[in-house]
Amino acid sequence: MTEAAQRHVAGVDEVGRGPLAGPVVAAAVILPEGYGCPGLTDSKKLGAKRREALDVQIRAEALAWSLGRAEASEIDALNIHHATLLAMQRAVAGLSIKPAHLLVDGRFTPDGPWTAEAIVGGDGSVPAISAASIIAKVARDGWLGDLHTEYPAYGFDRHSGYPTAAHRAALEALGPCPQHRRSFGPVARALAAREQEGGA
Repeated sequence: MTEAAQRHVAGVDEVGRGPLAGPVVAAAVILPEGYGCPGLTDSKKLGAKRREALDVQIRAEALAWSLGRAEASEIDALNIHHATLLAMQRAVAGLSIKPAHLLVDGRFTPDGPWTAEAIVGGDGSVPAISAASIIAKVARDGWLGDLHTEYPAYGFDRHSGYPTAAHRAALEALGPCPQHRRSFGPVARALAAREQEGGA
């Protein structure tokens, strides 16, 4: 690895900590030095069409980008905090250029052969983290769209697994699907209710 490559900095962010179903997804992005892109900000502040357009642009113009995910079963086994860090590790490990330093949105950083800095609100203030936020969000929404095709009754295409009233109602009526996070309270309660009904 050249000296220049060793100095690369990756922005890292995740999406999907709060949903009741599906993976938590992280992205790592290395942008060219001085990269400027109008509208680059926290993915939650952007509409879907703008996010998708930026996603295409970032993937085309970044020096390197990578996605990592931890599945619902891993979230149940590890807890959401540790599963999120695992998804981040996988995203960084997948970069074609190995970074020496990470800028990570939030309060915690993943362990690995790099230095790292946690930045609260970084997804709205650090371009590389904003870029990671956008491609993680677009990727996860796409995967939840696929999940909707497999389990349409839950409405994953509308709420992406977040605990909306409609999702909670479907969960109570149908019980959890294999992609629901059984360690999360509403899912655990719905599962217990279904088991109680079965044993009645």
